[in-house]
Amino acid sequence: MKIGIVGLGGFSDDFVRLFKMHPLVEEVVVADTVKERREDSMKRHNIKRAFSSFEELLEKAPDVDSIGIFTQRQLHGPMTIRAMEMGKNVYSAVPIGCSVDEIKKIVEISEKRQQIFMMGETCYYYPCAIFCREKYQSGDMGKFVYGESQYYHDICEMYDDFKRSGGEKWRRVAGIPPMFYPTHSISMIFSAIDDYAVSVSCMGYRDNHEDNIYGEGKNDWDNPFSNETALFKMSGGSVVRINEFRRVGINKPSSYITCFYGEKAAYECSVIQHTYQHGVASGEKPHIEYVGDKVNTILCNQHLKDGVMDMAHDPISVDYISGFAPIQDRSRLPKVFRRLPPFSHYNSHPFLVDDFVRAVTTGKLPPNNAWDSARYMIPGLIAHQSALKNGELMDIPDCGSAPEDWERITYDVPPVYENTDKFYEVKGYHKV
Repeated sequence: MKIGIVGLGGFSDDFVRLFKMHPLVEEVVVADTVKERREDSMKRHNIKRAFSSFEELLEKAPDVDSIGIFTQRQLHGPMTIRAMEMGKNVYSAVPIGCSVDEIKKIVEISEKRQQIFMMGETCYYYPCAIFCREKYQSGDMGKFVYGESQYYHDICEMYDDFKRSGGEKWRRVAGIPPMFYPTHSISMIFSAIDDYAVSVSCMGYRDNHEDNIYGEGKNDWDNPFSNETALFKMSGGSVVRINEFRRVGINKPSSYITCFYGEKAAYECSVIQHTYQHGVASGEKPHIEYVGDKVNTILCNQHLKDGVMDMAHDPISVDYISGFAPIQDRSRLPKVFRRLPPFSHYNSHPFLVDDFVRAVTTGKLPPNNAWDSARYMIPGLIAHQSALKNGELMDIPDCGSAPEDWERITYDVPPVYENTDKFYEVKGYHKV
């Protein structure tokens, strides 16, 4: 496969690197409206072709079968639709789109044309999400009853990011409603219980900070809220609380599951303390188990073991939420990805890249496909409408589940993974 990366800000650079490294990617090309960014990416990653815009890439590189979108979040939906209408598979940074109509259109195109769409949702691969998903789907926890997750990212930390992409009017874009970016928090719980939201009540915190980002007339959405809290009723009867905060005195971890309760067992987290409890209904003697050795990063666990970190006295470094965790299955990755140094987002980027490549080269559905992504995003859009109506309970439209006859990717990776020709032969993979 060949992929064109659109948008060369600070976040996309790691994806240019990883797609270049993947053994099943023949070529990576790039596009950005800023010449200096194009030239820098070409030099640092040995890129042979670069384009001055998304449109130029689509027009002049017909051999590129896939597009990676890393532009401003409100542009993702229209750009995804445009690329898919031209026959491209699409990997998009979160979110999938910022309107229900955009998202429905992407789902429609994906189904009609059997094209791959994958949203780059890092938190699907977060250790806490994997732990809860595995425990719940094993049946050990019983029926899910309630959970809480959140994405805390203070807007003050994002000033430079918005200035770089938004220019002099960066505040107009920085004020996007928090629930227009809910997929980090929603995906962790929704994917674990394999369920979707049917209604929501949401409350917002009306911001009055001196930076003048939030408030009627101050941004492109007339959004007054820097923080939004939503209660979702799920189709299976459970309740999920989601926080999306942009004005909050917390830094790391920014995305995590606070609690995940089943009828028989439960998971709870506070920073790097992770516990799993079996309750009375489990049939076992009630007990509490420390599971940080599975969920914390390898670096964090090593420092705890060696006594390098004293949680009672030492500040917790952001290094401790970077890198792989033991519960993440690195054996399913290409060999070149398995020993990558600690990176942000719990080293989720290699899993994202590999899953998209697997999907494109096999024609199978990846995680965070169009249907999954719609169920992670549309609830947030409706939640914001509820907040504007002072918490009015509102129904959530649903795009349904992915087609049952569209097979999902699997991870039975043969040892000949690095030999791409043999890999195609053994696994039935085809080049696009």
